[in-house]
Amino acid sequence: MASSDQSNDHLVHSPDSQHPANLICELCRKFYTLGWVTGTGGGTSIRHNDHLFIAPSGVQKELMQPTDMFVMDFHSREYLRRPPNLKPSACTPLFYAAFSRRGAGCCIHTHSQWAVLVTLLVEREFGSSACFEIERIEQIKGIPKGRGDDGKVGGMLGYFERLRVPIIENTAREEDLTESLEAAMEKYPDTFAVLVRRHGIYVWGDNVQRAKTQCESLDYIFQLAVEMKKLGLPWT
Repeated sequence: MASSDQSNDHLVHSPDSQHPANLICELCRKFYTLGWVTGTGGGTSIRHNDHLFIAPSGVQKELMQPTDMFVMDFHSREYLRRPPNLKPSACTPLFYAAFSRRGAGCCIHTHSQWAVLVTLLVEREFGSSACFEIERIEQIKGIPKGRGDDGKVGGMLGYFERLRVPIIENTAREEDLTESLEAAMEKYPDTFAVLVRRHGIYVWGDNVQRAKTQCESLDYIFQLAVEMKKLGLPWT
Protein backbone atom coordinates (compact mmCIF):
# COMPACT_ATOMS: atom_id res chain seq x y z
CA MET A 1 0.00 0.00 0.00
CA ALA A 2 1.12 3.54 -0.68
CA SER A 3 2.27 5.61 2.25
CA SER A 4 -0.25 8.26 3.23
CA ASP A 5 0.02 12.02 3.03
CA GLN A 6 0.99 13.13 6.53
CA SER A 7 -1.36 16.13 6.44
CA ASN A 8 -4.65 15.40 8.17
CA ASP A 9 -3.63 11.85 9.00
CA HIS A 10 -5.46 12.31 12.30
CA LEU A 11 -8.71 12.01 10.33
CA VAL A 12 -8.11 8.30 9.67
CA HIS A 13 -6.22 7.21 12.78
CA SER A 14 -8.40 5.95 15.61
CA PRO A 15 -8.40 2.95 17.99
CA ASP A 16 -12.20 2.94 17.79
CA SER A 17 -13.39 0.01 15.66
CA GLN A 18 -16.48 2.05 14.77
CA HIS A 19 -14.47 4.90 13.28
CA PRO A 20 -15.40 5.27 9.56
CA ALA A 21 -11.88 4.56 8.29
CA ASN A 22 -11.76 1.32 10.27
CA LEU A 23 -15.34 0.34 9.44
CA ILE A 24 -14.85 0.73 5.68
CA CYS A 25 -11.86 -1.62 5.79
CA GLU A 26 -13.80 -4.15 7.84
CA LEU A 27 -16.84 -3.99 5.58
CA CYS A 28 -14.80 -4.36 2.40
CA ARG A 29 -13.03 -7.43 3.77
CA LYS A 30 -16.42 -8.97 4.48
CA PHE A 31 -17.80 -7.96 1.10
CA TYR A 32 -14.76 -9.52 -0.60
CA THR A 33 -15.60 -12.90 0.94
CA LEU A 34 -19.12 -12.56 -0.50
CA GLY A 35 -17.74 -11.90 -4.01
CA TRP A 36 -19.07 -8.36 -4.04
CA VAL A 37 -15.80 -6.39 -4.44
CA THR A 38 -13.38 -8.71 -6.20
CA GLY A 39 -10.76 -7.40 -8.62
CA THR A 40 -10.66 -4.00 -6.84
CA GLY A 41 -14.28 -3.38 -7.91
CA GLY A 42 -17.02 -1.85 -5.79
CA GLY A 43 -16.60 0.50 -2.85
CA THR A 44 -18.02 1.99 0.30
CA SER A 45 -18.38 5.49 1.71
CA ILE A 46 -19.48 6.72 5.15
CA ARG A 47 -20.58 10.18 6.19
CA HIS A 48 -19.48 11.20 9.67
CA ASN A 49 -20.67 14.70 10.57
CA ASP A 50 -19.39 16.88 7.71
CA HIS A 51 -16.70 14.45 6.56
CA LEU A 52 -17.10 11.81 3.87
CA PHE A 53 -14.77 8.81 4.15
CA ILE A 54 -14.32 7.09 0.78
CA ALA A 55 -12.50 3.91 -0.22
CA PRO A 56 -9.97 4.55 -3.03
CA SER A 57 -10.12 3.27 -6.58
CA GLY A 58 -7.95 0.48 -7.93
CA VAL A 59 -7.05 -1.00 -4.53
CA GLN A 60 -7.71 -4.59 -3.51
CA LYS A 61 -10.59 -4.05 -1.15
CA GLU A 62 -9.74 -6.92 1.19
CA LEU A 63 -6.28 -5.47 1.80
CA MET A 64 -7.23 -1.85 2.41
CA GLN A 65 -5.89 0.04 5.40
CA PRO A 66 -7.40 3.11 7.12
CA THR A 67 -4.53 5.19 5.74
CA ASP A 68 -5.80 4.43 2.22
CA MET A 69 -8.99 6.44 2.84
CA PHE A 70 -9.88 9.66 1.08
CA VAL A 71 -11.66 12.24 3.23
CA MET A 72 -13.88 14.88 1.64
CA ASP A 73 -15.63 17.91 3.12
CA PHE A 74 -19.36 17.40 2.60
CA HIS A 75 -20.15 21.08 1.95
CA SER A 76 -17.21 22.18 -0.22
CA ARG A 77 -16.67 18.75 -1.82
CA GLU A 78 -12.94 19.37 -1.48
CA TYR A 79 -10.61 16.62 -0.33
CA LEU A 80 -9.27 17.12 3.16
CA ARG A 81 -7.05 14.09 2.76
CA ARG A 82 -5.72 12.50 -0.44
CA PRO A 83 -3.34 9.54 -0.06
CA PRO A 84 -0.46 9.89 -2.54
CA ASN A 85 -0.30 7.43 -5.43
CA LEU A 86 -3.95 6.42 -4.94
CA LYS A 87 -6.86 7.51 -7.11
CA PRO A 88 -10.15 8.87 -5.79
CA SER A 89 -13.02 6.48 -6.36
CA ALA A 90 -14.98 6.96 -9.57
CA CYS A 91 -18.03 6.16 -7.40
CA THR A 92 -17.58 9.41 -5.45
CA PRO A 93 -20.26 11.51 -7.24
CA LEU A 94 -22.76 8.64 -6.88
CA PHE A 95 -21.98 8.29 -3.19
CA TYR A 96 -22.41 12.04 -2.86
CA ALA A 97 -25.85 11.85 -4.48
CA ALA A 98 -26.96 9.41 -1.77
CA PHE A 99 -25.61 11.67 0.98
CA SER A 100 -26.94 14.94 -0.41
CA ARG A 101 -30.27 13.82 -1.91
CA ARG A 102 -31.23 11.06 0.50
CA GLY A 103 -29.55 12.08 3.74
CA ALA A 104 -27.69 8.77 3.81
CA GLY A 105 -25.05 7.95 6.39
CA CYS A 106 -23.50 5.13 4.37
CA CYS A 107 -23.51 4.07 0.72
CA ILE A 108 -22.31 0.69 -0.54
CA HIS A 109 -21.53 -0.24 -4.15
CA THR A 110 -21.11 -3.92 -5.05
CA HIS A 111 -20.51 -5.93 -8.20
CA SER A 112 -22.71 -8.77 -6.99
CA GLN A 113 -23.28 -11.39 -9.68
CA TRP A 114 -26.87 -11.84 -8.48
CA ALA A 115 -27.56 -8.13 -8.93
CA VAL A 116 -26.13 -8.27 -12.45
CA LEU A 117 -28.16 -11.36 -13.38
CA VAL A 118 -31.39 -9.80 -12.11
CA THR A 119 -30.89 -6.77 -14.35
CA LEU A 120 -30.54 -9.08 -17.36
CA LEU A 121 -33.59 -11.12 -16.43
CA VAL A 122 -35.72 -8.00 -16.03
CA GLU A 123 -34.58 -6.71 -19.43
CA ARG A 124 -35.37 -10.03 -21.12
CA GLU A 125 -38.75 -10.53 -19.47
CA PHE A 126 -40.11 -6.99 -19.12
CA GLY A 127 -38.01 -4.64 -21.25
CA SER A 128 -35.18 -2.20 -20.61
CA SER A 129 -37.39 0.42 -18.93
CA ALA A 130 -38.76 -1.91 -16.23
CA CYS A 131 -37.62 -2.02 -12.63
CA PHE A 132 -37.08 -5.14 -10.54
CA GLU A 133 -40.24 -6.06 -8.59
CA ILE A 134 -40.94 -8.89 -6.18
CA GLU A 135 -43.40 -9.60 -3.37
CA ARG A 136 -44.38 -12.21 -0.76
CA ILE A 137 -40.76 -12.98 0.17
CA GLU A 138 -39.87 -12.83 3.87
CA GLN A 139 -36.56 -11.01 3.38
CA ILE A 140 -38.43 -8.02 1.92
CA LYS A 141 -39.00 -7.05 5.55
CA GLY A 142 -35.32 -6.04 5.71
CA ILE A 143 -35.95 -3.14 3.30
CA PRO A 144 -37.34 0.29 4.34
CA LYS A 145 -40.60 1.42 2.75
CA GLY A 146 -39.57 5.06 2.32
CA ARG A 147 -39.54 8.24 4.36
CA GLY A 148 -42.31 10.21 5.99
CA ASP A 149 -42.84 13.96 5.75
CA ASP A 150 -40.40 14.39 8.63
CA GLY A 151 -37.65 12.74 6.58
CA LYS A 152 -37.45 9.70 8.83
CA VAL A 153 -37.67 6.13 7.57
CA GLY A 154 -41.32 5.10 7.68
CA GLY A 155 -40.84 1.54 8.86
CA MET A 156 -39.97 -1.56 6.85
CA LEU A 157 -41.76 -3.20 3.96
CA GLY A 158 -44.25 -5.89 4.91
CA TYR A 159 -44.49 -9.42 3.58
CA PHE A 160 -47.47 -8.57 1.35
CA GLU A 161 -45.99 -5.32 0.02
CA ARG A 162 -44.05 -5.08 -3.23
CA LEU A 163 -40.36 -4.28 -3.39
CA ARG A 164 -39.31 -2.15 -6.37
CA VAL A 165 -35.68 -1.44 -7.28
CA PRO A 166 -35.03 0.82 -10.30
CA ILE A 167 -32.49 -0.17 -12.94
CA ILE A 168 -30.29 2.25 -14.87
CA GLU A 169 -28.11 1.51 -17.90
CA ASN A 170 -24.37 1.11 -17.52
CA THR A 171 -21.87 3.59 -18.96
CA ALA A 172 -18.23 3.34 -19.99
CA ARG A 173 -17.17 5.51 -17.05
CA GLU A 174 -18.59 5.08 -13.56
CA GLU A 175 -18.97 8.78 -12.84
CA ASP A 176 -21.19 9.12 -15.93
CA LEU A 177 -23.85 7.10 -14.08
CA THR A 178 -24.52 10.01 -11.73
CA GLU A 179 -27.24 11.72 -13.77
CA SER A 180 -29.14 8.46 -14.30
CA LEU A 181 -28.84 7.54 -10.63
CA GLU A 182 -30.22 10.92 -9.57
CA ALA A 183 -33.07 10.59 -12.07
CA ALA A 184 -33.94 7.17 -10.61
CA MET A 185 -33.96 8.70 -7.14
CA GLU A 186 -36.47 11.29 -8.33
CA LYS A 187 -38.68 8.75 -10.11
CA TYR A 188 -38.61 6.31 -7.19
CA PRO A 189 -38.48 8.53 -4.08
CA ASP A 190 -38.96 5.58 -1.72
CA THR A 191 -36.07 3.51 -3.03
CA PHE A 192 -32.92 2.87 -1.03
CA ALA A 193 -31.07 1.18 -3.90
CA VAL A 194 -30.45 1.46 -7.64
CA LEU A 195 -29.34 -1.42 -9.85
CA VAL A 196 -26.94 -0.80 -12.74
CA ARG A 197 -27.48 -3.16 -15.65
CA ARG A 198 -24.57 -5.55 -16.31
CA HIS A 199 -22.65 -3.83 -13.50
CA GLY A 200 -23.97 -4.08 -9.92
CA ILE A 201 -25.89 -2.05 -7.35
CA TYR A 202 -25.75 1.05 -5.15
CA VAL A 203 -27.41 0.73 -1.73
CA TRP A 204 -27.65 3.42 0.93
CA GLY A 205 -28.97 3.70 4.45
CA ASP A 206 -29.23 6.12 7.35
CA ASN A 207 -26.21 4.51 8.95
CA VAL A 208 -23.70 1.72 8.38
CA GLN A 209 -25.81 -0.96 10.04
CA ARG A 210 -28.90 -0.18 7.97
CA ALA A 211 -27.00 0.07 4.69
CA LYS A 212 -25.28 -3.27 5.37
CA THR A 213 -28.56 -4.95 6.34
CA GLN A 214 -30.29 -3.66 3.23
CA CYS A 215 -27.42 -4.72 0.98
CA GLU A 216 -27.42 -8.25 2.42
CA SER A 217 -31.21 -8.52 2.24
CA LEU A 218 -31.29 -7.37 -1.38
CA ASP A 219 -28.55 -9.76 -2.42
CA TYR A 220 -30.46 -12.65 -0.81
CA ILE A 221 -33.59 -11.58 -2.70
CA PHE A 222 -31.73 -11.28 -6.02
CA GLN A 223 -30.23 -14.75 -5.67
CA LEU A 224 -33.64 -16.14 -4.80
CA ALA A 225 -35.18 -14.34 -7.79
CA VAL A 226 -32.64 -15.88 -10.17
CA GLU A 227 -33.35 -19.36 -8.81
CA MET A 228 -37.11 -18.74 -9.01
CA LYS A 229 -36.80 -17.90 -12.71
CA LYS A 230 -34.97 -21.19 -13.29
CA LEU A 231 -37.97 -22.99 -11.79
CA GLY A 232 -40.53 -20.93 -13.68
CA LEU A 233 -41.82 -19.29 -10.49
CA PRO A 234 -43.20 -15.73 -10.74
CA TRP A 235 -41.77 -12.83 -8.77
CA THR A 236 -45.14 -11.11 -8.35
